[in-house]
Amino acid sequence: MQRIVIVGISGSGKTTVAARMAKELGYPHIELDALHWQPNWTEAPPEVLRERVMEAAEGSSWVIDGNYGMVRDIVWGRADTVLWLDYSFSLVYWRVVFRTLRGIFTGEELWNGNREKLTSLIGKDSMPNWVKKTYPELKKEYPKLCSQPEYSHIKFIRHMTPKETEAWLENLTENYSPKD
Repeated sequence: MQRIVIVGISGSGKTTVAARMAKELGYPHIELDALHWQPNWTEAPPEVLRERVMEAAEGSSWVIDGNYGMVRDIVWGRADTVLWLDYSFSLVYWRVVFRTLRGIFTGEELWNGNREKLTSLIGKDSMPNWVKKTYPELKKEYPKLCSQPEYSHIKFIRHMTPKETEAWLENLTENYSPKD
């Protein structure tokens, strides 16, 4: 495990798990959202995002979190391990609601000066609606991706509950072997 990708639906805890793993292993943590979202919630153009990700993923070891299909070839092409946080819809949905509420009330900066707004919680483009839309898509997409020949070099790990992830993280250095 030298180049690890954490994937899962919004609210699954990708960033939290990735930050913890990176700290424990002494690897850089790369958050794809931070490379994607520019000030004022402007999306980086695809070519800019790809360039940023290529540069960030140059290192010999890292932990990256995120699901951006437009850079999957770069990230998964270099990865040796993918950890899929495949939690229940109800869990991730409520996590997103509470996380968004917390962000609205605290004003905490997410990336590049961006902060949660009320529209992040309600409305057509809200985070809860994003989870409703993308959850069934990812449930179908990831099993297919894990079996594609271009990713046969990757060790895939799928956790179905936060308890399973926590137990794995508590034994991370035991689970980690430089030969993996």
